[in-house]
Amino acid sequence: MRFKDRAVIVTGGSKGIGEGCSRVFCEEGGMVAILARGMKAGQDLARELNEKGPGKAIFVQCDVGEHEQILSAVELVVEQFGRLDCIINNAGVHPPAMSLEETSIEEMEALMRVNFLSTFAGAKYALPHLRKTKGTIINMSSMTAVLGQHHSTSYCSTKGAQVSFTKSLAIELGEAGVRVNAILPSNIDTPLMRDWAESLPDPETALKRVSDLQVFKRMGTIEEMGRLALFLATDDSSFLTGQAIEAEGGASLDY
Repeated sequence: MRFKDRAVIVTGGSKGIGEGCSRVFCEEGGMVAILARGMKAGQDLARELNEKGPGKAIFVQCDVGEHEQILSAVELVVEQFGRLDCIINNAGVHPPAMSLEETSIEEMEALMRVNFLSTFAGAKYALPHLRKTKGTIINMSSMTAVLGQHHSTSYCSTKGAQVSFTKSLAIELGEAGVRVNAILPSNIDTPLMRDWAESLPDPETALKRVSDLQVFKRMGTIEEMGRLALFLATDDSSFLTGQAIEAEGGASLDY
């Protein structure tokens, strides 16, 4: 098992890509702390993972937009597990499509607080513990950080900030042996993606159009993102730091 008896925090860990990370790390023997706002989904997933093993999971209710809650959660996890080897800063939101002129300063500030400042806070509060284990920080960004997205300037800006943060922090922590990397997914088959499609007149056509953007003619899975995160959290990637891994199924190719 590739993460046996090591501890990981996954923010937004009860659904979507975060759920994929929680599942994969637990399957590999890890001690998984699922941080999320929704109590039922988090508790249900933790219960399921504990029943399946071989790792174990706990649920910690946490709103990453309230940064003091992140600090409290990190301290609780270290108290429970006795160590911390990795934090996956995954929690985030994607607002409805809006032009720059339609987006208020207050809306941008709120989005930055959830999507980027939570990444900053998660890394900051986890770092004292990660120094002890020479652990890893993984920031879940997006391909929109490098490609942009129509009427999503605010969202793309927060994701771009995560990439810049990743690279700069990797330089800062190199000598400490703490590695920092980012994952930039394209279209992943998540409940959020399905909900978006259901809001449209023809959900099936919408999902096919999104799937066809990748050269494999399918979306990625949450488990694939989880396995990539596991790779970045283990010694399999011991010479990788400051990287923005584009997990996009070839979506950016063939222009």
